[in-house]
Amino acid sequence: MNDNALICYKTLPVWHHDTLPAAFQQQHNTQPGTWAQLTILKGTLEFALLTGQGEVTAQFTVDRDHPPPRIAPQQWHRIVSFSPDIACQLAFYCEPAAYFHKKYQLTLPHSEVINAAGRVPPGRALDLGCGNGRNVLYLQQRGFTVEGWDRHADSLANLQKIVTAENLAGITLAQHDLNDVSIQGQYDFILSTVVMMFLQPASIAPLLQQMQQATAPGGVNLIVAAMDSEDYPCVMPFPFTFRAGELRDAYAGWEILKYNENPGALHKTDERGERIKLRFATLLARKGRG
Repeated sequence: MNDNALICYKTLPVWHHDTLPAAFQQQHNTQPGTWAQLTILKGTLEFALLTGQGEVTAQFTVDRDHPPPRIAPQQWHRIVSFSPDIACQLAFYCEPAAYFHKKYQLTLPHSEVINAAGRVPPGRALDLGCGNGRNVLYLQQRGFTVEGWDRHADSLANLQKIVTAENLAGITLAQHDLNDVSIQGQYDFILSTVVMMFLQPASIAPLLQQMQQATAPGGVNLIVAAMDSEDYPCVMPFPFTFRAGELRDAYAGWEILKYNENPGALHKTDERGERIKLRFATLLARKGRG
């Protein structure tokens, strides 16, 4: 990972000789996906990298002019000693896609959205059923102008707080029930991930038609939704599930960039405590330019 691509999501208060936490003087490691950077403001400090068994692999004497290395995720380390006049500060970094997960405890962007954003040029995007905003925020990071629609006012209000706190431009939120919605205008990217199984069956075909009509020539649709299949019957009380091939058939005439009906796991668990598995229809399709 290129360190220059990392972004800071949390900075702790300045520590001095009498406030430097004892836990950081013991062997500890960083979390998965988290890099740590200690900045020395005054004084000197002895810093060691360790193995999981506590063996020292490298040790540094650091000061303001000789900073310690950035600690990689899950790297064991500890502060060995420090001078009486020490003043230092610790900051945590992550990859851009994990920023809102780390800072605001949102779920990570959907993997299919990350994949699609690498193939779709930034433009005007619409997230249907945006929930806590994980995909809206990620797409804004990638340079999209994004509209997020959801039926739940609380989710939109929480998302708006993050948008305001981060001073993010190019995000518009609106409350809509996707069972009865009219999509106006033209979008370069319309997505709906893990949402359609919560809608009424009669609303699906009209919604897909509206998505297609509201997609600009050359634009892309991404849909991920639950299925009910013989080998993975849906045990959840979802109002709607796709049948085999149904979603792909709805995009006849479009360029299918990706389509599968692979098994996946819900966050919800069964009576044995195991995550419930279903097949999910995943479609990424591009509208023709003609």
